[in-house]
Amino acid sequence: MEYIHAALLLHSAKKEITEANVVSVLKAAGVEADSARAKALVASLSGVNIEEAIKAAAMPVAAAPVAAPAEHKKEEKKEPKDEKKTEEEAAAGLASLFG
Repeated sequence: MEYIHAALLLHSAKKEITEANVVSVLKAAGVEADSARAKALVASLSGVNIEEAIKAAAMPVAAAPVAAPAEHKKEEKKEPKDEKKTEEEAAAGLASLFG
């Protein structure tokens, strides 16, 4: 990845992307440069319009997806008020747990 970054740095500085320039940028950054990898990068970038490649790769930030409305709402089951347990009945139920 650092080889690509070096090439992009050279491009933005309006310098020619050559094997020697890529190696010198990497050495300046403290990276032990491999001349074979630098040569392969330069060869793969020959004939590539870097500006067009950057524009093609840049994608606009997508908006957050909007949640789709639920088609079927679940019916809430409500207990009738007269069937609810009173506090005393609930306490009696808890007492049975402890003997």
